[in-house]
Amino acid sequence: MRIHKFLILVSFFTFFLVNLAAAQVRDTVLKQPDTLKSSKDKPVKLDSPKVMSRRDSAKARYVNPGKVAGRKAVFRSMIIPGWGQLYNMSLLNDGYGTRAGKSQTLQKIYTSGKIVAIYGGFTALTLSYIDSRKNYNRFLNEAQYRAANPQKKLDLTQYSDQGVLDGKSLYKRNSQIVIFSYGLLYAANIVDAYVAARLHFFNIDDNLTFQVHPTVISNNTMYGFNAAPALKLSLTF
Repeated sequence: MRIHKFLILVSFFTFFLVNLAAAQVRDTVLKQPDTLKSSKDKPVKLDSPKVMSRRDSAKARYVNPGKVAGRKAVFRSMIIPGWGQLYNMSLLNDGYGTRAGKSQTLQKIYTSGKIVAIYGGFTALTLSYIDSRKNYNRFLNEAQYRAANPQKKLDLTQYSDQGVLDGKSLYKRNSQIVIFSYGLLYAANIVDAYVAARLHFFNIDDNLTFQVHPTVISNNTMYGFNAAPALKLSLTF
C-alpha cells in the first residue's frame, strides 16, 4: 500500500518537473521583438544621403554677409526712406563695428544724423514745392486775367505782362526741379544704406599706413650697369 502511494507521488512530481522544464524551454526560444519596426509593424525607412552638387557645396561653404546685409538695407530703404540706415545701426551690435577704431556711440550718432538729414531734406523740398506751386498759381491766374481783360490787372500790379509770364515760368520750373530733387534724395538714401551695409563688413580701421622712400632702379645689362632714381611706396594694412 505504501509502495503504491510512493509511486503515485513520484509520478506526480515527475510530471510537474517535466511541465516546468518545457515551460522554461518555450520561454527561452521566443522570438525577440523587432526594434526596427514601428508600433504598426511597419519597417522604419532610412533616408538615403542626399548628394550635393558642387554649386550647393560652394554655397554651404561661404555666404557673403556684406552682400546679404546690402540687399536687406536696399529693400528697407526702398520701402521707407531711412529704414535702411536704422538697419545698419542695428548691425553695430554684432561686434564688427568696433573694427574701425571708433566707438559705437559715435557711429550711431552719425547714422542718426543721416536719417535726420534725409527727412529734413524731404521736409525742405516739400515746403519749397508748396511755395512754388502757390506762386505759380498766382502768376497763372494773373496771366489768364490779363489775357482775358487787356489793360487791366488783378493782383500783381507791380509786374508787367512780360514779368507775369516770366514769374509763371520761373515757379513752374522750380516745381519741376523740386520733383527731380525728390528722386535724387530718394536714390541717395538707397545708395547710402547699401554702401554703409557693405562697408560694415570690411576692415576700415586706421591701421592703413604708407611710406615713401627714395630708391634706385638698377638695370644690369651686358653693356654695363645703369641706375635710375625713383620713389618707393610701401602700404601697410
